[in-house]
Amino acid sequence: MLTDEERDALVKYRIEKAYGTLVEAQDCAEGNHWTLTANRLYYAVYYASKALLIQNGIVAKSHEGVIGMIGQNFVVPGIITIDEAKLLARLQNMRKTGDYDDFKEWHQDDVEPLFEKVEDYINKIKSLV
Repeated sequence: MLTDEERDALVKYRIEKAYGTLVEAQDCAEGNHWTLTANRLYYAVYYASKALLIQNGIVAKSHEGVIGMIGQNFVVPGIITIDEAKLLARLQNMRKTGDYDDFKEWHQDDVEPLFEKVEDYINKIKSLV
């Protein structure tokens, strides 16, 4: 069990990590590494999502668990929109496909439009925590 101070520090760290990972995604995009960019965009929203869960005392033990807990605890009550939750799920799928599927590479047209949505998502999570 985390103390309030430990929880607050961990939440702050996860939000900072989300923004830092978004910068990593931008760096990857500048090098035209679009599959890696999708990976970093996923982790940016994942870290922000974890911050929200931690802030609320919700434990998720897997990536799928994070998506499920976000849906159950924040989409159902209307705190996070269905589109925002779909962004998290879509990016997780892109990350898994890019990491594990042979002959699948993401391209600029697939990934670049997601930057603004990812930044908006992180900003929203930051406002909630």
